[in-house]
Amino acid sequence: MGFEENRARKPFYGFIMIYHYFRQKRLHRQASRALKVLSKEQLRDIGLTSDDLSRWK
Repeated sequence: MGFEENRARKPFYGFIMIYHYFRQKRLHRQASRALKVLSKEQLRDIGLTSDDLSRWK
């Protein structure tokens, strides 16, 4: 038998990739919302400006 015949299949790998994609999108939205409520002084403390937030989508 060859290597491919003995290898375990990954039938749900596509679902896992989709899950990770939507998880990353959700985390991105949460971070974006959290940064939008900060004041200009707080953004400056972490090295960002309000203009940076408008470009970050």
